[in-house]
Amino acid sequence: MSRSTRSARTPFKNRVPGGVDGRRMLVIGFIDKCGTGLWSTAMALYFTYVTGLGLGQVGLLIAVSGAAGIAGAPLGGRLADRFPLVRVIICTQLLRAAALLALLTTDDYLLLVLFSAVGALPDRATNVLTKLYAARIAGPDRIRYQAINRTTSNIGWTLGGLGAAAALAVGTTTAFHLLLVGDALSYLVMAALTLRCAEPPTPASRIAAASTDPAPTAKPSNPWRDRGFLGFTAADSVFFLHDSILQVALPLWIVHATDAPVGLAPLLMVANSALVVIFQVPLSRFGSSTEAARRLLGPLAGLFAVGTLALAVSALGGRTLSIAALITAAVVLTFAEMIHTIASWEISVALAPDDAQGAYLGVHGLAQSTQRFVGPLLMTGLVSAGPLAWPVLGVALVATSAAQNSLVRRRLPTASLSVAKVTVSEH
Repeated sequence: MSRSTRSARTPFKNRVPGGVDGRRMLVIGFIDKCGTGLWSTAMALYFTYVTGLGLGQVGLLIAVSGAAGIAGAPLGGRLADRFPLVRVIICTQLLRAAALLALLTTDDYLLLVLFSAVGALPDRATNVLTKLYAARIAGPDRIRYQAINRTTSNIGWTLGGLGAAAALAVGTTTAFHLLLVGDALSYLVMAALTLRCAEPPTPASRIAAASTDPAPTAKPSNPWRDRGFLGFTAADSVFFLHDSILQVALPLWIVHATDAPVGLAPLLMVANSALVVIFQVPLSRFGSSTEAARRLLGPLAGLFAVGTLALAVSALGGRTLSIAALITAAVVLTFAEMIHTIASWEISVALAPDDAQGAYLGVHGLAQSTQRFVGPLLMTGLVSAGPLAWPVLGVALVATSAAQNSLVRRRLPTASLSVAKVTVSEH
C-alpha cells in the first residue's frame, strides 16, 4: 500500500498529534488568528478615524504597546512554570478581551496607550503558552503539530483579513466598533473552549515514576544566567527579521526603489500566506529531530543570502527585472521563514531544561517580541540606505546562522532530544 493511499484512508483527527486536546487547541488557534486578522488590519485606522489621533500619536501608541509586549513572553513562561498551564492560557484570553473592550470606553490618549500596552502583554505571552502546550501535549511529534498549527493559523489570519477588508469598505464608526468587538468575542469563545482542554503533562511527570531517588531540591534552572541559551535567543531575534522584511520593507522597497507596480505588494503577501499553507506541513519532516533541525541552519543561511541579493537586484532598473527579482525575493524569504520556524521551534524546546521549560521558552519568546519592536525601525533605515544595504544584511544573517549552528552543536547532547523520555505510565 502506497504512502499516499494510507494517508488518504487515515482520518484527519488521527494525523494530528496530541489527541482531542491537540485538535481542540488547533481550533482555538484558528479562532485566535481569525479575530486578530479582523482587528490588527484595522487597528491603525481605528485610532485615526474613530478616536481622532494624529499620525505621530498612532505611531507612538503602537511603539509603546510593542515595547510593553516584550515583557509578555518571559512573564507568561514564568507563570506557566508555577501555575496550571490551561488556567494561565484562559487568563491571558480574558485579559486580551478586557483590554480590547476597554478601548471602546474612551478617546483619551493616555488611556488608549495604557489599554493597548496592557493588551500587548497577554498577546505576546500567548505565543509562548500555546507553544508550551503543544510541546507537552504532542511530545516527540511537536514539529508536525506546530507545522499544522501554522497552517491553520495562516488560514485564520487570511479569513480575518478578508472580513476586515469587507468592514473597512463600509468605513463607518459602527463598522470599526464591530471589528473590535468581534476580536474581543473571539477571545471569549477561545476561553470557553480552553476550559474543555485537559492540563498537559509537565516534563517532570514524564520522568520514570518508578525511581526511588528523592525529589531534587536544587533551584530550577535560570535562563537569564544561561549564556548559551541567551546567545541562541539573540541569534533567533536576528532571524525573525524575515517578518519585518516581508511585511514592512518589501512594500516600502517596491514604492521607493523599484519600477514594479505598487499593486504587487499585496499580491506578494497573499503568495506568502499561500506558500505557508501549502508547504509548512510537508517541510516539517526535515526537522523531525533536534539534530535534523540544527542542520537546517545551513540551508537557512543560503535562503537569506539569495533573498537579500534579489532585493538588491530589484532596484537595478526595468519593470520586468524588478518584478521578477521581487517575486524571487518574496518566495525565497517565505521558505526561509518556514525553515526558520521549524528549526527555532524544535531547538528552543530541546535546549529548555525540564525544570524550567516555561521560563526558558518565555525568554526565547523575547526574540520575536523584540524583532516586532526593533525590526520595522531597522527596515525603514535599510530602505533609506539603498540597494547595497541588502547584501550587508545578507552577510549578517549568514554569519549569524554559522554562529548559531556552532553554538547549538556544542549544546546538544549526542542523543536527539526529540525522542520522548520513557515513563512507567507510557508502557
